[in-house]
Amino acid sequence: MTADIAETTGTADITRWAPGDHILWRYRANASELIHICRPVTVVEDTAELLAVWLAPGTACVKPQLTDGTSVHHEPLSTRYTKPRTTALSQWFGTGVLKLARPGEPWSVWLFWDQGWQFKNWYVNLEEPLVRRARGVDSEDHFLDIAVYPDHSWEWKDEDEFAQAQRAGLMGPEQAERVRTAGRAAVAAIESWGAPFRDGWEDWRPDPAWSVPALPADWGRTDKKHTSAHSRS
Repeated sequence: MTADIAETTGTADITRWAPGDHILWRYRANASELIHICRPVTVVEDTAELLAVWLAPGTACVKPQLTDGTSVHHEPLSTRYTKPRTTALSQWFGTGVLKLARPGEPWSVWLFWDQGWQFKNWYVNLEEPLVRRARGVDSEDHFLDIAVYPDHSWEWKDEDEFAQAQRAGLMGPEQAERVRTAGRAAVAAIESWGAPFRDGWEDWRPDPAWSVPALPADWGRTDKKHTSAHSRS
């Protein structure tokens, strides 16, 4: 099922999705209003403190690719952000991903497992705070990420892409500094082992009765009105 709710402008009166609802987790292309990543997900929890969703194996998704058919990550970094792009359908392979987003934070935290539910790592995806829409949430990826491991160690990821995106004009100096500031705040949460790292989500498992969400034909539809997802009340 797909949650079909009206958007709201307040904070306390936000209509919450129920566990098991299907919504869309989307990303705009950088320096654009067009959607270039869309992942149908299942709601695990939706409260004033946290939105948790499950990206199931085999889910039909949308991803960016170059117009000549080349995978973005197969293109040399020097031209990765300057060659023309389009979108392509894909399938989410692997063991699935649990995504966690807290109110107003400029990042989400993803949990990855190996086969047999062997926990692998957390991944802090630096991004615009989620914007809540009728059918899901939208954001914009900020290239820079942080991998966090079960022994509490961590490392920056994709610093080369972060730098190249600035050289390509997709991110100005002020925005880049805001992203760095957000990254430092995320590192502080990691080093103090705050939420959500301390909360035991690595032991979570999806409901076996859940179906895999479908990708709607109008996955890229944008609405003019929007509100910040889980704005602090």
